[in-house]
Amino acid sequence: MIGIAISLLQLLIGVIVICAVIWFVFYVLGQVMGIAIPARLQQMVWLIVLILVLIALLSMVAGGSIGSGFGFHLGR
Repeated sequence: MIGIAISLLQLLIGVIVICAVIWFVFYVLGQVMGIAIPARLQQMVWLIVLILVLIALLSMVAGGSIGSGFGFHLGR
């Protein structure tokens, strides 16, 4: 049970970091550089992020290992 909680916490931290980076890129491109990013494109990027998060969450709940292909393992 604690393994699921740790995996969920890792997933949550990863999602927050990824969303912050994407938001920062949108901010820099729009406000600092003056490049107008269409709202539709921003929506599509956030939709892709949402789909990837849902896939990661479902694979975690189904017993898969998130991050097993990235070369890092915490715990056992």
